[in-house]
Amino acid sequence: MSDIQQPIETRGLTKIYSDGTVALQDVDFRVQPGEIHGLLGENGAGKTTLTKILSGLLHPSSGEIRWLGKPVRFATPREALQAGIGMVHQHFALVEPFTGLQNVALGQEGGELLAPVHLSQIAEKLEEIMDQTGLRAPIDLPVELLPVGVQQRIEILKMLYREVQLLILDEPTAVLTPQEADELFKTLRALRALGKTVIFITHKLKEVMVLTDRITVLRRGRAVAQVETSASSPEKLSTLMVGHELESHVERRRAEAGEIVLTVSHLTVPGDLRKEAVRDVSFEVRAGEIFAVAGVQGNGQTELVEALTGLRSWISGDARVSEMSLRGLRPDQVFRCGVAHIPEDRRRHGLILPFTVAENSIFGLQRTPQFRGVLGALSGQRIDAHARGVIERFAIQAPGVRAPAQSLSGGNQQKLVVGRELSKRPKLLVAAQPTRGLDVAATQYIRDLLLKLRAEGVGILLVSADLDEVFQLADRVGVMYEGRFTGVVPAERLSREVIGLMMGGVPWQKP
Repeated sequence: MSDIQQPIETRGLTKIYSDGTVALQDVDFRVQPGEIHGLLGENGAGKTTLTKILSGLLHPSSGEIRWLGKPVRFATPREALQAGIGMVHQHFALVEPFTGLQNVALGQEGGELLAPVHLSQIAEKLEEIMDQTGLRAPIDLPVELLPVGVQQRIEILKMLYREVQLLILDEPTAVLTPQEADELFKTLRALRALGKTVIFITHKLKEVMVLTDRITVLRRGRAVAQVETSASSPEKLSTLMVGHELESHVERRRAEAGEIVLTVSHLTVPGDLRKEAVRDVSFEVRAGEIFAVAGVQGNGQTELVEALTGLRSWISGDARVSEMSLRGLRPDQVFRCGVAHIPEDRRRHGLILPFTVAENSIFGLQRTPQFRGVLGALSGQRIDAHARGVIERFAIQAPGVRAPAQSLSGGNQQKLVVGRELSKRPKLLVAAQPTRGLDVAATQYIRDLLLKLRAEGVGILLVSADLDEVFQLADRVGVMYEGRFTGVVPAERLSREVIGLMMGGVPWQKP
């Protein structure tokens, strides 16, 4: 059992940022030793701020933290780690050119740990951890070559290697398949059995219901409830998070698909780690249809999207939008064919965070006449007016059109990307992981919006690792395994068991 006999606790914790934003206000938060504690709240509710303070990354404006029964104030994450508190962030803290092994070694006492003999010792211990947890990762490759899901495993392994007593996980399943998430849950339960404590941040209500012992709900910087998981329900938690009952305003109707808007024929695309990431894939998407691509992270979905949106070259095959070939086109040329793109990583590929909301709202549109003024120069007045329209139409909470995009919460950043892309009035929308990392309200907003677009006749190619999302939205599903489709199946003919087998490489068998 753990030596920890006292909970982690905060008393009256408040955090006010330099711009006046009140992220936390008088928060009392208590986690018992040896429990898995869920932390819920909408984007911007204060979850990440709270856990960054607990892990030494931020300092509170006022209030107290108690650890091991004593008041503490960590100056740095290193101090928190040395005390036994570690955090795996949603956006990873990895040195991308370094291998996974080198990233684990970084931060250890003594620079000599990067020497081969010490790296060998660390690798042996990591192999033991991977064998125990099932969290496998190629630790000998540079992390910049690894898919997002595998990079997250490196982060989790980094904390497990340090033998932390309190492990804070920020959206750890956002890039994991159901099978991988189940393995992670087994690991966390095993850690709990040893007396370790876990704070588990997620937007997936089903996860907190099956995994946690107790749940704290934050809303607008305040702790509004702490409940026993066994005495709660997804509906109750959703209401606590948003302050009212959440209902969908879009009726899910059977698709009445129209003409073909995207035809992919025998497409083969190179990858970063292997010669062919997408291998001889063929499918079509019709107007008024949501065609979903499901599969384990790293089986070619990312490369497929990049090829179709002009971000990656092809080896062979063809893809056409309304009879216009996309092969060899740049992203701006793909857009002119009627294609809009919601990228899977909004922070790296969807937005330029230091740029303003207005500037981000016209990327891809800046060369069109609607934003040109005298002598063809960009018109700030027209750009601002467009940005205000996007903010209003898509209910984006932003200080103003001149605020930097990085000042928005994750959900509002995603709404900005979606609003910009839909303002292009596309024939085809390529939506890659459109709700990854979003809270329950923002997730439902995006899903309702996709259903509305479908009803308006837009063809949608949805790439998602969230099976709940696939089953809720898709009309047809193509399951990818090692760069190929194991089947393309009407959604109503799929079950979780069947799609799980297909994700593992078992071809679809018609009943």
